[in-house]
Amino acid sequence: MEKTKEPSLVIKEVWAENLEKELANISSILDKYNFVAMDTEFPGVVARPIGSFRSNTDYHYQTLRCNVDLLKIIQLGLSFSDSEGNIPEGCACWQFNFRFSLNEDIYAQDSIDLLTRSGIDFDEHERHGIDVERFGELLISSGIVLNEDICWISFHSGYDFGYLLKILTCSEMPAEESEFFELLNTYFPRFYDMKYLMMASDRLYGGLNKLAEILEVERVGQMHQAGSDSLLTMKVFFKMKESIFSGQIDERRYCGVLYGLGSAAAFGHASHEAERRYNYTNNENGTNNNNGDLKRFVDSALAAS
Repeated sequence: MEKTKEPSLVIKEVWAENLEKELANISSILDKYNFVAMDTEFPGVVARPIGSFRSNTDYHYQTLRCNVDLLKIIQLGLSFSDSEGNIPEGCACWQFNFRFSLNEDIYAQDSIDLLTRSGIDFDEHERHGIDVERFGELLISSGIVLNEDICWISFHSGYDFGYLLKILTCSEMPAEESEFFELLNTYFPRFYDMKYLMMASDRLYGGLNKLAEILEVERVGQMHQAGSDSLLTMKVFFKMKESIFSGQIDERRYCGVLYGLGSAAAFGHASHEAERRYNYTNNENGTNNNNGDLKRFVDSALAAS
């Protein structure tokens, strides 16, 4: 029997002028296509916390916290499918472009250079970008958050979820990591971090692009743009589900865990071997100290963004 042709993958650009229309279009497909792959682009890391910290993960969280508080999101990509990886007809991916000014906003120059080389037009973002407060209002009423029927898919996504929570709550990040996870689980009751899922197999390593290469998944669109990265995240997730997890991911073991964050959650259900491989990966290029471990954590998060 001839295989049914997959609908073409289209990335819909969303700016201030078509924001309400496109969020309404997203709301209309959620009943059937309730798996959401997410990626963000943000302007790097510009600050490090000072003081004493209870653990490496606390240091990682405080670094995330101070940078998310200081900086602004640039892009958000959302891609949709059903529980089997089938995508909607017409459009499966939306790329939201936020207001950002190189003259007024804070950024790391190397991150801006990378995003510019990847095709992001910062003049357009300054003139036509989405206001984050308006986006937050519409996102809450869209049905995509605060909804246990929606399953979020991400890759090394502490910063991604941090920026989304900042938008949704219109407030700074919580002072304590435990409060962050409380908010996260409220707005995003079901989520998977594929960087954590990778611990299930010795075959899998590296960032999103390396993972896609290992699993032979092709990218659609431009790397380091949020729409393309969210599409790749979605495609890789379902390839992992079939090839690594035999079609069934244990939700009790893997759902609701962010890679590298959570004083107890990061390895709460992982094997000792998985934890050993995590520690090896994060220390293989340097000494085991807060600054070195943090740099690798941040670099990996930026590579995934």
